[in-house]
Amino acid sequence: MPFSEISAQPTQGGTCYTTQWAEPMTLTSIFNSSSAIGMVSPKIHEGLVTFDFQLNPKPSLAKSWTISPDGLTYTFNLQTNVFWHDGKPFTSADVKFSAEEGWKKIHPRGRATYSKLTAVLTPDAHTAVFKLSAPSPMIMGALNGYESQLIPKHIYQGTEIQTNPATNAPIGTGPFMLKEWKKGEHITLVRNPNYWDKPKPYLDSLIIRIIPDASARGAAFEAGEIQYGGHNPVPLSDVARLKALPHLGVETRGYEYLAPMFVMELNNRHEALKDKRVRQALMYALDRDFIVKNIWFGFGKVATSPIPSTSPYYTNKGVPQYPYDPKKAAKLLDEAGWKPKPDGWRFKLTAVPVPGPEILRTAEYTKQAFKEIGIDLDIRSVDLATFIREVYGWNFDVGFNWLYMMADPTVGVQRLYWGKNVIKGSPFANASGYDDPRVNQLFEDCQTENDQAKRKAMFAEIQQKLQEDMPDMNIFEMDTVTLYNKKLKDHTPGGDGAMGSLADAYLTK
Repeated sequence: MPFSEISAQPTQGGTCYTTQWAEPMTLTSIFNSSSAIGMVSPKIHEGLVTFDFQLNPKPSLAKSWTISPDGLTYTFNLQTNVFWHDGKPFTSADVKFSAEEGWKKIHPRGRATYSKLTAVLTPDAHTAVFKLSAPSPMIMGALNGYESQLIPKHIYQGTEIQTNPATNAPIGTGPFMLKEWKKGEHITLVRNPNYWDKPKPYLDSLIIRIIPDASARGAAFEAGEIQYGGHNPVPLSDVARLKALPHLGVETRGYEYLAPMFVMELNNRHEALKDKRVRQALMYALDRDFIVKNIWFGFGKVATSPIPSTSPYYTNKGVPQYPYDPKKAAKLLDEAGWKPKPDGWRFKLTAVPVPGPEILRTAEYTKQAFKEIGIDLDIRSVDLATFIREVYGWNFDVGFNWLYMMADPTVGVQRLYWGKNVIKGSPFANASGYDDPRVNQLFEDCQTENDQAKRKAMFAEIQQKLQEDMPDMNIFEMDTVTLYNKKLKDHTPGGDGAMGSLADAYLTK
């Protein structure tokens, strides 16, 4: 529900049991944007802002801000009387450290988002001034606790952030503090009694249960053992049945900030996949409408661009489209020189799907669809950590994944196609190896263009070019489900959704 609809008199107390399917690799998202981390970390760490459903920024650790007319100076007035969980005061020095050493250097999307950030000035303890070398209109769309979380300078200074012990024993300013992480079982967070936004949080504790088995998660919701789960916590085939139960509800809002897209990432280094005609053929081979309706139970719509249709920069004008056409796919493969061998196969590809029942079924459907055009697809089922290591270590041909396209294309879309983001081992970056000078320049120009009409025109050219080159296959725009017990109120106050803090959430009797 929108901020204006949050209940006036929440009740204090109680433990909320939540669940997720994957163990987070760490509890700090400043260098890893995995959703498994993002569903936990923003409860502990905060950002300068949060977002409503229309993706307008709302105050968090920044109580107000101004942007200079030339777009080169952002001044943030910080909340006072904010303390880290170890009792040290939160100040502008923490903002400076987080931005300059974290967001700008080691975040997979932040390298692009903050590329024009030259310095953060700290005229006093509660003022942080961002100085830019050129306008960067996407910055305000990246300042929440998932995308650009703040970390304590006094803990991380002089260390390598990624390996600092605090990444797994985090010290934040958020509404909840880490009490226990029992690997493979649960993460226990407890109420921060010194939270700056009193009387929040209302819950005494959160217990996040790691339940890899989808049927077990569904049974836990059904039995009332779990009160909340985001990002499709149960198979979509179970949603209608569970929604019919009187104690459970389904919410699809709260994912506006992320704009999730189901993507097949292609390793353009593969001998066959180097040719865009082959990549186009793979898209023609798939009945994406069938995928959405029959595998994902209608929770989504076929993508027509790498930029989601919810974005103000989306267009399909002049953008190539790929309706289901296996004959055309086979013709393109012939033209590219990949004709069937005597055994009927043209070539073989290795697929690595991210864990999830619908994703595995999509991979299995794709195997059959590719077989029809003479491509042998070998599916390797792996856990999340292995998926990240293999795909972003470039040891793959096709990666089945869902990725966040974010509020601004320069934050979410650019990282997948920008040549400067071809960084081996960097999660959720440019795994395809695509590096086109014109696309690179357009993305970089969009980073600094304040004229909306010009920016839209540049994004239109990007969409046309990427849909023709097809370095990755954007399959469909996802509708994502949050499942909750109706006793839990105010769990989705804005567009941050499951990546939010749950500070507003409370339990009724």
